[in-house]
Amino acid sequence: MKLGPFYLLALAMVGIADTLYLSMSVYTGVAPSCLLQGCELVLASSYSKIFGVPWAYIGLVYYVYMFGLSALLASEPYSKALRAAAVAYAGIGLLYSIWAVFYIQLSVIGALCQYCAISALITLGLLGVALWHFRTTRKV
Repeated sequence: MKLGPFYLLALAMVGIADTLYLSMSVYTGVAPSCLLQGCELVLASSYSKIFGVPWAYIGLVYYVYMFGLSALLASEPYSKALRAAAVAYAGIGLLYSIWAVFYIQLSVIGALCQYCAISALITLGLLGVALWHFRTTRKV
């Protein structure tokens, strides 16, 4: 049994919990409890939405989709299309996370949201596991 898809499922669940908490904070208008002071600044900035949709909601959709993709991958671990989709989707997520955390939050806003940083680390983990699974299930 290949464990890669199950690690992806676990990481996606953690990502869902992280973005669900942020989405609830955005929806209710209550600032999330943060160890850092940056969460409120980041979530209140003009960069916290795209076309009026909070990035927290988009992150939640990202992780739910990754969970579904990982569930399909668990049932078909050797599917080349699913393996490639997991790598591509996690890679796109990581590129966004790098842009959002390092450029927008740290350079433009000057604050860091810990939940966004956690999400970026989860996405890095997703890409690492997706690449590992892709390489270990290649047919020689």
